[in-house]
Amino acid sequence: MSTPALAAAAPALGAPATAAPSRARRAARPALRPGQRRRRRRDALTFLALAGPNIALLLVFVYRPLAESLYLSTLQWNLGSPVARLVGLENYRELFTAPDAAQVFTTTGVFTVTTVGLSLAGGLGLALVLNRRLPGRSLARTVTFAPYVLSGFAVGILWLFIFDPRYGLMSALLGFFDVASPQWYTAQPWPLVMLVVVYVWKNVGYVALIYLAGLQAVPQDLRDAAALDGATPARTFRSVVLPLLGPTTFFLLVTMLLASMQSFDLIKAMTKGGPLGSTTTLMYQVYTDGFVDGRAGYASAGATVLFLILLAVTAIQLRVIERKVHYS
Repeated sequence: MSTPALAAAAPALGAPATAAPSRARRAARPALRPGQRRRRRRDALTFLALAGPNIALLLVFVYRPLAESLYLSTLQWNLGSPVARLVGLENYRELFTAPDAAQVFTTTGVFTVTTVGLSLAGGLGLALVLNRRLPGRSLARTVTFAPYVLSGFAVGILWLFIFDPRYGLMSALLGFFDVASPQWYTAQPWPLVMLVVVYVWKNVGYVALIYLAGLQAVPQDLRDAAALDGATPARTFRSVVLPLLGPTTFFLLVTMLLASMQSFDLIKAMTKGGPLGSTTTLMYQVYTDGFVDGRAGYASAGATVLFLILLAVTAIQLRVIERKVHYS
């Protein structure tokens, strides 16, 4: 058989048809010069020098404790006890079938959705005000952002005095309008309402600051073009400004959801999960199980469930909500 015939029959005999072109492309690829090889080696070493310590810290202080928590969640082990017994998924079964399980998950959901929604809406409104040319604008921005950097525990103690039904500032303000102060500490649902108010007050300045940066990045040409087309300020905000704030809103939605679901300091300072567990979130339940009751294995199961919820919420946001975000 001639050479052309052999070449034509090669695919039929099982030889890969792309082998020759692939070898040809590899042969045609120019070899790296010594300078290019040194540059690539230097870039790789620079990457390892910059990212290596961060990767090592993540492995040691994030992923290793996460793996240990997953393992502990399969054990029946109390803090300080030298004996641990493997129970498999028993801790998870008890977590979801406990008498107060529904209340804990409901409280977590209500607290998260309410605080995130009010923080985003209030922060956007505050950013619109702070974006105007007003006297004392710089001072107002500083004062607005200041609560975010304060200790959550200190903020909680401060607001306990404000909400005092007899002597607090809130009672005095309501009394000015002849309205009796609710029993913020004991009567449901006021303890949870109190926590939501304080959490939003503490974090709305941060949201306003991020939204303010987003508003200042909106091109003025687009607003002027909308005005020339006869759009009202409200229509310009709804059709031009708000879509361009999509990336900012998406960033805040992700970060605020994660922070709200892990809120602990305000609950610890103000209500300690009471009354009757009405302000106990999943995060606070993990603390109570692990460091008050000493049930380390059971608390690890709760922490693992919280991690999976946060992971699922973040994944949904990245796959669903981000597709609707307009990046200019």
